[in-house]
Amino acid sequence: MRVHVADHPLITHKLTVLRDVNTPSSIFRSLVEELMTLLAYEGTRGVRVEPVDIVTPVAPTTGVRIAEPKPLIVPILRAGLGMLDGMVKLLPSAEVGFLGMARNEETLEPTTYAERLPENLSDRQCFVLDPMLATGGSLTAAIEFLLARGATDVTAICILAAPEGLKAVEQALHGREVSIVLGAVDERLNEHGYIVPGLGDAGDRLYGTV
Repeated sequence: MRVHVADHPLITHKLTVLRDVNTPSSIFRSLVEELMTLLAYEGTRGVRVEPVDIVTPVAPTTGVRIAEPKPLIVPILRAGLGMLDGMVKLLPSAEVGFLGMARNEETLEPTTYAERLPENLSDRQCFVLDPMLATGGSLTAAIEFLLARGATDVTAICILAAPEGLKAVEQALHGREVSIVLGAVDERLNEHGYIVPGLGDAGDRLYGTV
């Protein structure tokens, strides 16, 4: 498993505002979208391309375009939806699928309650979006779901991670073709499975508690 922490002053600055308990939902949503575009730039370095011949106003040349089959972006509901627009702006030709996953607050184990994905993901590059990599359960389950349908190359993009969650994902997916791109790795998990210092519940801060 490859892990890349996007250590950039703009990312750290935006993360600082996200973490602030006084940041309202409207600004929080805008910052998540901005952060996602920065993280997606790092996460798509390995996106597959193919050569294409074009003609500029001056001369013919050869460039590249996104290869077929198109990449698949998979936000994990509900918090991952806040990252989707930032990713699609950078990779507009990609297709979008959805996975609905929830964490049992007592056992901290994930459950899948909805999915909208192609049945066959053979030879597809998939980009999983989930703001918080806490215990690692939801992300591991989502990646295993995609691999079971034939995906061959999965990149997860998260805003924050805890060391415990990273270790759990690495152990569960050892030997698989998986990359993780992060905005930061925080100190630890607390007794409730939340990242410390973290930024709270990303879904609640994006959309409220309803």
